[in-house]
Amino acid sequence: MSIEVGTKLEGKVTGITHFGAFVDLSGGVTGLVHISEIADNYVKDVNDHLKIEDVVTVKVINVDKDGKIGLSIRQAVDKPVSERPARPERPPGPPRSGGGFPRSEGGGGGGGGFRGGDRGGNRNFKPAGGVVKATFEDKVSRFLKDSEERISNLKKSTESKRGGRGGRRD
Repeated sequence: MSIEVGTKLEGKVTGITHFGAFVDLSGGVTGLVHISEIADNYVKDVNDHLKIEDVVTVKVINVDKDGKIGLSIRQAVDKPVSERPARPERPPGPPRSGGGFPRSEGGGGGGGGFRGGDRGGNRNFKPAGGVVKATFEDKVSRFLKDSEERISNLKKSTESKRGGRGGRRD
């Protein structure tokens, strides 16, 4: 009987180690069930799940060139196919803000982390008439304006700490 990947066989547990269990298949052929392939849940100790002389159903998951056979008990058990639960709908409301860049306004103060609140450049501003979709060009121009403001604020804060451009130190 040839052992092929994907076949299910019955075997007897002949040895238990800390990394798995050896299973004797028909014809004196032995394969290894790795500890990760014993059960679907976490297996801390193989002895909690298997005993020597236990008869188990295994699935052949690999056969190496040198004759080593990898087995799995958990893949041999037919599980009902369960569909993944549907993702709940997001409640209607304002779109999530974000933009990806931390805002650091107001010059120094260190860190450059995100600061909440309305500081004049509120990105979540909505006109009274409702939602207005910005065009790509509007978004790019707003991004460039914000970037230039951030760079100028950063330059101002670093120049003041260094003594300014061209400032002499005596």
